Amino acid sequence: MKSRFSPVSALSPDLTWVHDGLRWRVTAWPEVTFLVEDAPGRWSEAAPGEAALASAALGVSPARWRCYLEFVPADVAAFLGRFAFSRMSALFALTRVPELAGELMRTPALVAFLVAHRDLRGGEGHAWGEISAVYERESVFGLLQWLGLPASRQTLEILRRVADPDLPRRLLEPLRSALWEPEVLWSLGRGGIVSDEQLARACHALAA
Repeated sequence: MKSRFSPVSALSPDLTWVHDGLRWRVTAWPEVTFLVEDAPGRWSEAAPGEAALASAALGVSPARWRCYLEFVPADVAAFLGRFAFSRMSALFALTRVPELAGELMRTPALVAFLVAHRDLRGGEGHAWGEISAVYERESVFGLLQWLGLPASRQTLEILRRVADPDLPRRLLEPLRSALWEPEVLWSLGRGGIVSDEQLARACHALAA
């Protein structure tokens, strides 16, 4: 069966990388289709997991990203530009739930929780359709609750002020727990930009 996707060339803005022996590819804006090479030269649509998305941080060069971002709208390029390690995850989340674009651009730290939702909530598969439905019915506060975060304006404001949205995967579960603690909400909610050090201290204080 002939693939309906054209080959990748040196001039193509498509992004490619390898994870666990499989070659992954993301087509150019605005289609932005995630593909895996299931046979030489044959590409099929697939949803990369957290590990495959993380591999793109090393597998896609800054030069390839610059080429790719030349073809996306300015607001999307600015949003993706806020990420370093998790840029592919941000692109994946943005295109899986495009109706969330405005919320993600205002609160980039949500990307890490969304991409990790399967492990954070439990279950066998991804639930992007459920995420979309929850957001449509209950807005961003319903989504916070669905992710196991406090569904409050204070939580949302703290996440919006996180300085670096490239939240480490190991930090998500302890941070989610810490945000349920009133003293943590007070500590993180009373300043300006929330630094990595502040987030780490909040999680450490909860563990202690």
